[in-house]
Amino acid sequence: MASTIYSFNISGVDGYVVEVETDLIHGLPSVSIVGLGDAAVKEAKERLVSAITAAGYDFPLFKLVINLAPSDMKKRGTHFDLAMAIGILTRTDQINVTQDCLKLFGFIGELSLNSEIRPSSGVLPMVIKAKSEGIRHLIVPKENVQEALLVEGINIYSAKDLQEVADLLEGNRSLQSEKKSRQSQQTTSNINLDFSDVKGHEQLLKYITVAAAGNHNLLLSGPPGCGKSMIAKRIPSVLPKMTEAEALEVTKIYSVANLLKNKGNLIVDRPFRSPHHSISQHALIGGSQHATPGEVSLSHNGVLFLDEIAEFNRKTLDSLRQPLEDREVTITRVSNTNTYPSNFMLVAAMNPCPCGYHGTDKCRCTDYEIHRYRQKLSGPILDRIDIQKHVTSVNFFEENYSKISSSQIREKVENAREFQQKRYKGYPNIISNADLPPALIKRYCELDSENEQLIKEAYNRFRYSARTLHRFLKVARTFADLDSSDNIRRIDLVNSLMSRDIDKEQRDFLVV
Repeated sequence: MASTIYSFNISGVDGYVVEVETDLIHGLPSVSIVGLGDAAVKEAKERLVSAITAAGYDFPLFKLVINLAPSDMKKRGTHFDLAMAIGILTRTDQINVTQDCLKLFGFIGELSLNSEIRPSSGVLPMVIKAKSEGIRHLIVPKENVQEALLVEGINIYSAKDLQEVADLLEGNRSLQSEKKSRQSQQTTSNINLDFSDVKGHEQLLKYITVAAAGNHNLLLSGPPGCGKSMIAKRIPSVLPKMTEAEALEVTKIYSVANLLKNKGNLIVDRPFRSPHHSISQHALIGGSQHATPGEVSLSHNGVLFLDEIAEFNRKTLDSLRQPLEDREVTITRVSNTNTYPSNFMLVAAMNPCPCGYHGTDKCRCTDYEIHRYRQKLSGPILDRIDIQKHVTSVNFFEENYSKISSSQIREKVENAREFQQKRYKGYPNIISNADLPPALIKRYCELDSENEQLIKEAYNRFRYSARTLHRFLKVARTFADLDSSDNIRRIDLVNSLMSRDIDKEQRDFLVV
C-alpha cells in the first residue's frame, strides 16, 4: 500500500497541502516523480538517492513512483525532498511509524547530497495552511524555525539532517517543539527620517496629512530641489502602525518572494518601495515564468514611491490602472495564475516641465512642450490620483519657518484612522476612506444642498469624471475625519476641490 506524506506548495500568497504518495512496483530500478513538478522537483530523484544512502538507509532496487497530489496543479521548488524521502523510508519499512501518526505531521525542506536539510522560501503561508488543515506537528529546517513560529497553535520541530527526522518519528528522540526566541518577536523600526527636517511647506503638509489619514494617492510636482522626494520619503514615518493581521499579510508576501531578511521576524514597519524609472512592467506588476509578486504587491499596506514618474515608460505606468482600482493584481502565465494583494498608497513626484522650472524666469518651455511632457502620464492614471499638488521652492536661509514633526502629524493621522475604523466596523475590507466603494460613498459622504451646489459648479466648469468626483468626496470625508466631524462641512469640500492643481492647470494650456 502506498504511503502518504504531507507537504505544501504555494499558490499566490497562500499555501495548500500536497499529498506525497510513494509506492513500489516490480520492474527495473528507476524513480518516477509525477504530479506536474517543475525541473527542481524532477531533479529530486538524484538528491534522494544520495541523501538516503548518506543517512545510512538502503535505496530500494525497485521501480519507485512518487505522486504529488493534487496532480492537476503545478508544483515548483525543492522543499518536497524531505517528504519524498520519508515516504520512501516508510514504504520500505525502514522507518517504523504508523500511517495514522504520519497524518499528524507535515514536512518541509530540501535535502543535500549528505542528507542535511536546507532552508526553503515561503514557509510562513505553508505553516498557516498546515494549522488550518489540522496538522499538529511540522518539521522544518533549522533556518526556518523562527519564521514558522510566527504562527501559534502548531508544534514546530527542527532537524539538521534526515537521520534526526527519522529518530523523531520513531521515538528515538524526545518530542520537544521549538520555542520562539524573545528577541525575534518583531522587528525594530529603522526610520530615521522626520518631517521636522522639512522647512516651510505648511500648506502642503496639510495635504500630506490628509493623504496619510485616508490612504489617498498623491502626486507632487515642482522644480528640482524643492523637496518633493524629501517629503515623499518621510511619509512612512506618519503612517499608523500595522495591525497584526496586516503585518502577517505583508510578511507572507515577502516570504513567498524570498525577500525576508530576518526569517524569524514579522515585518511590522509599513513597506516603502521606490523602484527606478527604468523598471519593467513585469517587475512593477509581477510576472516572470512563475508569476511572482511585483513592486505593487511588495508595497502592500505601505507606500509605492515613483520618483520622476514622467520618466517611467508610459505602458508600464498604465499597467497600474487595475491594481490601483481593485487593490489586487492577477498574474497569469502558461503554468501559473496567481492573485496577489496590492493595497498600497501611490506617491509620485515629477518636474512640471522638461527643464523643471515651469512658473519661474528660468523656464523657456512652450505650452506644447509642457503638455507633451505631462502626457507621459495618461488621463486614466491622473484620474486615479486623489491629490495633485504643486511644490514651490522655499528660502533655505529663512529662519522663521514653523517646524512640524512626524510625531505631531502621526497623532492626527492615527486619530483620523481610528475615527474611520469605528465608522466602517461592519465592513472588514474597508480600512480607510480610499477603500470606499460607490455604494458607501453615497452613504458616508453625503452633502447638504449648499455643498452639493458647490461641487456641481466645479463639475460644470472643469468637466470632471465621475471617478474624480468620488475622489473629491473621499478626500473631503478625510478632511472632516481629521477634525472628528460626522458631516462633511463646506471648508472640507473647498479644501478637497483645491487638491488637484495639475488637472486644473492643464485645462488652461494653449496647444497649437
